[in-house]
Amino acid sequence: MENHNLADILKGCRRKERAAQKELYRQFYGYAMSVSLRYCDNEDEAIEVANDAFLKVFLNIQRYDPDMPFKPWFRRILINTAINHIKKKQKLKISTLMDTEYNIPDTEEILARLGFQELMALVRSLSTAYRTVFNLYVLDGFTHEEISQELGISVGTSKSNLSKARERLRQLILQQMQQ
Repeated sequence: MENHNLADILKGCRRKERAAQKELYRQFYGYAMSVSLRYCDNEDEAIEVANDAFLKVFLNIQRYDPDMPFKPWFRRILINTAINHIKKKQKLKISTLMDTEYNIPDTEEILARLGFQELMALVRSLSTAYRTVFNLYVLDGFTHEEISQELGISVGTSKSNLSKARERLRQLILQQMQQ
């Protein structure tokens, strides 16, 4: 299967060929983990989310439109699986504070002093509610309305959680930069 292109692998997955499924898993496991880790508290949870997402892909591959790019379709499944995982794990707390902008150090300065892995570790240290909204809004480009619908929270709660996530990240980044 190694020399086959993605279209051939996906055709094999439609025919439920184990070799094709294994190759798709091999090619996209790293990507699945990179998305899952942003939403999960630890690597074990991220592995569970990634594996659940692959299972959904294999069970629902007939719904995939071969004329469309695979990666965005898979990304959507990953994000939805992560959100469902979070919903099962705990109910999100509702807060009603207004969104406030904060002055966070320049992005280039932060990245120069903190590596990507360190920065993602800080994001993972946020509470589940804050981390989820932060990831969806900042990293995945969702609107507050879309986040509200996906998580079953109000738009105000989404904005509040984002504001609190930014403030907490700002505090954590400043602490890291002072060390």
